[in-house]
Parts: sequence; structure tokens; C-alpha cells
Amino acid sequence: MAAPRPTAPQGAPAALQRRFELASTEVVIGDRTYDLLRPRNVDDLISEEDFAIDERIPDWADCWPSSRILSDYVSKLSGQGKTLLELGCGIGLVSLAAAAAGFEALATDYYADALEFVSANAERHQLPAVDTRLVDWRKLPTDLGKFDIVAASDVLYERPQAGLIADTLAQTLAADGYGLLSDPGRSTADAFTEACAARGLKATRIQRVPTVDAGAKLTVSIYEIRWNSTGSAQA
Repeated sequence: MAAPRPTAPQGAPAALQRRFELASTEVVIGDRTYDLLRPRNVDDLISEEDFAIDERIPDWADCWPSSRILSDYVSKLSGQGKTLLELGCGIGLVSLAAAAAGFEALATDYYADALEFVSANAERHQLPAVDTRLVDWRKLPTDLGKFDIVAASDVLYERPQAGLIADTLAQTLAADGYGLLSDPGRSTADAFTEACAARGLKATRIQRVPTVDAGAKLTVSIYEIRWNSTGSAQA
């Protein structure tokens, strides 16, 4: 006899319940507590077909330390009248914190399922609607526009991501805007700062935040990325 399907968190949308075994993660960001819907088991989402095409692994389906640290930082900003683009949004915590802080937020990911969870989590927490869009950094849409802040958490998995993220920042940052990137100490962080410099941007580490994940100690760095004095925003 098959094991009974685990009970979904209260208030989970029926559309998600039909397609996923659901769980939730509670996290305190600023003065708000979020109870984030997510798939119960990331391993259940692994697709051999997706991996064969471009080595996709569904890391979007969890709430990682770098996301929590960056969300806390964003929650303390004043977003009224400002825009924020999140790259690789996953279940959407950074975008939710941005919406709560008053930003007009656009959450992007290259997994369509992730965007459904962002919308569900925004509604679950009675936040202003967070716009979502399917975006692949390797084929960046030309009509994304420019943003006051471009944010990303734990996206530097491998060296190619360093150049892709730097390219995306260069194409989406407003002339007086800045990027925020959180990273848990991946070896590609130095390659990212070099890629930014090659594109007229300067990445500066502005915080180092000690944290614990699954019993392991780590330090998450937050980088601020701005146009340098000799660089300029692309038209």
C-alpha cells in the first residue's frame, strides 16, 4: 500500500497541491514572519531530461541562507517609488521582502514552477502583487528595462555564472542604480568581481554575515555593484 500523501500547509493553493507535495519554511525577516510554501522534497523535482540539456538542478525549491541574509538587508531599505529586479528568485523571499519594503518588484527565474510559488507566497502573505517573468540569463530579453536595484542570492554556482550575472547587471541597472548579490563563499566570487570590472562595474563587499545552515557554520557576503567612475550605463 502506498504511503499517504503528506498534508499540505494550510491555505496552500489547490493548483499547487495537485502538482507538488508541499511543505513550508518559517523565516523571520525584519519585523515580519514568512511561512513560505515550497516543494517538500527537492530531489523529487530532478529531471534527467533537464539535466541532460543544460545540467539543470532545481535549487530554486528551497530557502537558502544567502536568500535569507539578502532578504533581511532588502527589508531595511525604503522602496517607495523604486523598482527591484530579482535574478534567480526561487520561491521568492527576496522579492517578497522587497514588496513589503515598498518596491515594485519583478521576480525572474528560468523555472516556470518557481514563479508559481512566488505568486502563491505573495498572496499567502497579503503582499502587493509581485510581477514574475521567465528569464534565462544566456538569452536575456531585450525589453526587461532598467531597475533601481538588481538583486540575486547564491547564483555563482560555477564560473560561467560570473560573466552571465555581470552581463545581466550591465544590461538592467539604471545609471544611478546598484546591484546587491549575496554569496556563501563560493570560489567563483572573485571571478564575478573581475567580470563586473570588465563591464564598467565595481563590486564591493559591504557585509559579512555569520550564519548557520543545517548545523554548519558559514559566512554570507553581500556585494554592492555600481557603475564605476569611468563606466556608464548601457543605453
